[in-house]
Amino acid sequence: MSSQPLVEIRGLKKYFPVKSGILRRAKSWIKAVDGVTFSIEEGETLGLVGESGCGKTTVGRAILRLLSVTGGEVLFQEKDLLALKGEALRKARQGFQMIFQDPYASLDPRLTVTQIVGEPLKAHEPKLSTADRETRVVEILKAVGLDSSHLRRFPFEFSGGQRQRIGIARALILKPSLIVADEPVSALDVSVQAQVINLLIQMRESFRLTYLFISHDISVVKHISDRVAVMYLGRIVEIGRKRDFFETPLHPYTHALLASIPEPDPFRNRTRNILPGDLPSPLNPPPGCLFHPRCSRAMEVCGKEIPMLLDHGSGHHVACHLYA
Repeated sequence: MSSQPLVEIRGLKKYFPVKSGILRRAKSWIKAVDGVTFSIEEGETLGLVGESGCGKTTVGRAILRLLSVTGGEVLFQEKDLLALKGEALRKARQGFQMIFQDPYASLDPRLTVTQIVGEPLKAHEPKLSTADRETRVVEILKAVGLDSSHLRRFPFEFSGGQRQRIGIARALILKPSLIVADEPVSALDVSVQAQVINLLIQMRESFRLTYLFISHDISVVKHISDRVAVMYLGRIVEIGRKRDFFETPLHPYTHALLASIPEPDPFRNRTRNILPGDLPSPLNPPPGCLFHPRCSRAMEVCGKEIPMLLDHGSGHHVACHLYA
């Protein structure tokens, strides 16, 4: 890993307007991402976890400029992506790609595998001949476990696992440095999930990739990640090395997430930490610490002040008044 982070996110914000009235003016804002800060070292995998609706996917899409951003900075290879426009942004896009959650919806059913996987080459390397483009497509398909016999086939002719391999091939065809993987195995059968995860690990080594791996499945994150970041209602509440995250978690929400992992041994006693209530609405978030209405260890200060994300040693950061 390099000493200089490949990606640095500083105070990233994404607010969605809630419009009403005849003129459809914004009356309030949904703070889907509210001041997220983290970095990813070159060659590492950062797992981003949290409940559905906490803003994980929005972070990934905002980093790749698939969404406009309300505020903050996104530095990729020391360049501010939010400041790039036109041709400069188009060239920068070769360095980062996305693997989408649903392999059934992310592939155009009207295109063949050759067209789907070769489309990025057509956009970014237009001078490449048709024969050379097809050669590159065959090479990347072999790398993900497919072969040339699949070139003329359409997405509906493949299984879910094969479709996700096609999506991975499309993401890798331009040889990017950063891959944002948004729940890449959640739509697949359990028997296929391990194959795709192992493929992603293999591709990381072969292509020297850096991953932002978004998932709600803690077990999958434990298998693939080097560091883990926990999001709750648009904010990072804990981030640190995988070992620290699983062996010495700090934030009460992290404790609850780890307690939700199914225990394969039916005779092993384990204390359950079931969270009361539901995830608050980002349209009307609670004051102070966003987690305090569901926290069994909440103090008076938790309902008044937003905790800072502070380092508690070895890069293990937590936003909690218990450790202030």
